[in-house]
Amino acid sequence: MTPERDNASSIFPISVLPPAVYSADNTPTAIDSVDYGAASLLLHIGVGGITFTGANKIEFVLTHSDDNVTYTNVTDDDVIKDALAPATISNGIVRSLTAAHAAATVQKIGYIGGKRYLKLLADFSGTHATGTPISAVVVRTRAAFRGAA
Repeated sequence: MTPERDNASSIFPISVLPPAVYSADNTPTAIDSVDYGAASLLLHIGVGGITFTGANKIEFVLTHSDDNVTYTNVTDDDVIKDALAPATISNGIVRSLTAAHAAATVQKIGYIGGKRYLKLLADFSGTHATGTPISAVVVRTRAAFRGAA
């Protein structure tokens, strides 16, 4: 293997939403990015367990913090969005499931805000008798030193 083609040594993923079938809010885990220059969120959503509506929905809320105590919602200035994200980030919502979700999707969101900590909440509203498969990973890159974990 040629070192210049090695990407695995320069990415540092952390699970923020372990793969599972969810039907209620998760407890967000803080992701520390102190030794990294960049972070991206990969959000994998399986086929919806219900037909989502404006009342029975899942909203994915991304927050950030300088001190791991006081978290605020990200805004458009804090993220680079893909086509699956809302046109405008409001209340930190980086993805909203409000209509049928018949096929699995993977969404990428680049974090460009200047805060040290990130949290992702899968916020369930309404009735979810059948859960939806979800997972999320934050991929940290541009480590400040060799041997970062």
